[in-house]
Amino acid sequence: MPGTLLICSTPIGNLGDAPPRLAEALGASDVIYAEDTRRARILLDRLGVSKPLVSYFAGNESRRESEIAGRLGAGETVAVITDAGTPGISDPGLSAVRAAVSVGAKVSGVPGPSAVTFALALAGLPAERFVFEGFLPRKGRARSERIAAVAVESRTVVLFCAPSRLADDLAVLAAVGAGHRGCVVLRELTKLHEEVWRGTVAEAAAHWGSVPARGEVTVVVGPADPGGPTVDDASSRVTALIAGGLSRSEAVRQAAAETGVSRRELYERTIGPP
Repeated sequence: MPGTLLICSTPIGNLGDAPPRLAEALGASDVIYAEDTRRARILLDRLGVSKPLVSYFAGNESRRESEIAGRLGAGETVAVITDAGTPGISDPGLSAVRAAVSVGAKVSGVPGPSAVTFALALAGLPAERFVFEGFLPRKGRARSERIAAVAVESRTVVLFCAPSRLADDLAVLAAVGAGHRGCVVLRELTKLHEEVWRGTVAEAAAHWGSVPARGEVTVVVGPADPGGPTVDDASSRVTALIAGGLSRSEAVRQAAAETGVSRRELYERTIGPP
């Protein structure tokens, strides 16, 4: 008879936030797959749990899928945890659920802390409808398309940001017409140095461009105006891209992709010496 997969949420910072059932579920498992086994050991020691740990992170997640399927098919109880929050939400977890489904194993778990919903609760921005975008792509067409989507998103947007990329992500969003939108930057949630910064996207870009961010960062951006980015917004983005070293044609192409404004309009607005 197939076993059980337990998707277990872990504290996003303060280990005291561990849900009551977490120790029970982890203690009942045969093996625990963890994003970082060293960090997982600290949590298990805090909970008084001693179980075999197996690494399960972005680099080996796909390779672990058949291994997890084999364990579940043999009737084992397999728990999955990540460094913080809920597995599968911008963290490994999807392949484990697919493995369980493939062998007919039960999928259950322990709900608990989530940086996404906690950030929304603290932000004070509309949260009746929201979209979680995770980390923005670093470059290329994928980045332009995601930025364009955020620029016109009519729901509140939650983003994860690497500290080293926070200022750039905010600056690009400001440049494509989101500068006036409400913005809350939440850093090190539930930890000793927790910080909640409030302002607009443009103000956030200026602030975090001069103050280096540290730790884990979540950003909440208020909903866009129905009209979305204007030609003026897109033209400003072209100017910024040219100043950053792109040719006029490259800058127009990228700004058009990010804002949805047509290339022809941008060429006409920004015509001048190359």
